Amino acid sequence: MGILYLVPTPIGNLEDITLRALRVLREVKLIAAEDTRTSRVLLQHFEITTPLTSYHEHNKLAKLDAIFAALESGDVALVSDAGTPGISDPGYELIREAIARGVTVTPLPGANAALTALIGSGLNTETFLFAGFPPRKPKQRRELFERLAHVPRTLIFYESPNRLTDMLADIDAVLADRPVVVARELTKIYEEFRRGTAAELLAHFTATPPRGEIVVLIDGAPPETPVIWGEDAVNDALRERLEAGESLRDAAKAIASESGWDRKAVYETGLKLKRS
Repeated sequence: MGILYLVPTPIGNLEDITLRALRVLREVKLIAAEDTRTSRVLLQHFEITTPLTSYHEHNKLAKLDAIFAALESGDVALVSDAGTPGISDPGYELIREAIARGVTVTPLPGANAALTALIGSGLNTETFLFAGFPPRKPKQRRELFERLAHVPRTLIFYESPNRLTDMLADIDAVLADRPVVVARELTKIYEEFRRGTAAELLAHFTATPPRGEIVVLIDGAPPETPVIWGEDAVNDALRERLEAGESLRDAAKAIASESGWDRKAVYETGLKLKRS
């Protein structure tokens, strides 16, 4: 049984392909491509003559048998139109089935629009959440932003240029003045990073309709400032728990976790209450 290689391809600039990726594409028996026309341009540029077969959203299940038949006698490479296969494009079902059948799956590192946009955005790169394409319907899109509003990680989305202004309007409505970055046409001639609030970016892209591949990044939620109880609130909570028969030790532990107070301080306050 051959190996299924997951081979990233450039997201724009053809120079952004690794030497290893070129070697694998030359050596495998078959290349399964999301769009054979797009992949053929890349292969012709590097003089690679490996046979191609289509593997896309509309035939991904029907093509499984043919791809596994090829794996019986050699290696197969999976590529997408651009970037890393399996990220917001067909590939998941094939990879999952290959693992289930005991086929070795070997991913290669390489180009990816989300990470390229993230490191150039100026937003926090320590923790982030990639959410793919948001829902097309406004109600569902806003509901998604509402669910993510308290996530303290940089949010990363892909979006069509035709829906970018609608998306920015919803970000503005739900997330207000949160910093937003629109990364457009990454690695290509007209690469652009535009930064601002959603309202500012909406005004720009309404006046200048966007074109090309787009990544939208939203700054994560700011850390919540803990609410520290006042002494009266701690005293009231202690009285309520002690009068209900709870031990001072347990009451102090519970109140400390809710009040922002140190447990020892709550315990000493409880002792004063008992003495009084």
